[in-house]
Amino acid sequence: MIFRWPALTLHERLWHALRRWALAWGRIMYLGAVVLVLVLTPSSYGPGARRTLAGHIYRDTAPILPGFTVLAALLGLVLTRIVVVTALSYGLTAYALEMVIRVLVLELIPLTAALFVAMRCTIPNGARLAQLRQSGHLDALRRRGVDPVRMELLPRVVAGVFACITLAALSCVVALVMAYLGVYGFNLAGLPSYTRMFGHVFSPAVTLVFAIKTLLSSLAVALIPMTAGMYDAGEGAQQDTELGGLARMFAVLLLIEVASLVGNYY
Repeated sequence: MIFRWPALTLHERLWHALRRWALAWGRIMYLGAVVLVLVLTPSSYGPGARRTLAGHIYRDTAPILPGFTVLAALLGLVLTRIVVVTALSYGLTAYALEMVIRVLVLELIPLTAALFVAMRCTIPNGARLAQLRQSGHLDALRRRGVDPVRMELLPRVVAGVFACITLAALSCVVALVMAYLGVYGFNLAGLPSYTRMFGHVFSPAVTLVFAIKTLLSSLAVALIPMTAGMYDAGEGAQQDTELGGLARMFAVLLLIEVASLVGNYY
């Protein structure tokens, strides 16, 4: 005779799903607060910690910086050409360059940089952190009196934030240069009108929204995959896989993008 556990009812499944959801987001908020405190604590930057942090920053930023910069340059040229030709056909040439800057620099580049860093750096780092946890390395650190959050998680989160902000900033500059070259070519005749238009687009309010959006996106792609790797699901819940962390990361990025659009255009 085979014994079968009774199937869960609908409200029980909803309760378990809600509990897993609340547990995952609670861990993200908790680790975010812990990382913020550690970042602001001078003792987190001892000689050994500085070397570890510098190593993570270099490994997460230097290998992907040239490729993403080239990608941003190509994207800037292609998008500029498409928008300028389309605007010319409708007699809206005066608004073409402003549209390119608003779409490319304000919206596409920060989001693309965040996703690029997530795929190349933070998600693999989260998987590596999960391997360290499963192998017992984090427990061994605790037994030696070493905080695994300070030793293993903090450098990866800071390196992810640094990589995302660096890629976004450099790629925005490259995209602005390529947009100018795509419209005016290799001469300085359009520089006065271009700078006036740039100042019109990047008003203080838009610049503040852009900076907050880039920072929050960097924190999202750096912290959420690490949280999925840092904790086991436990308490009978399903294993918190990379897919669950990826879904939460995309949800946060979507909310940030919606909030940015509302702040810029409403």
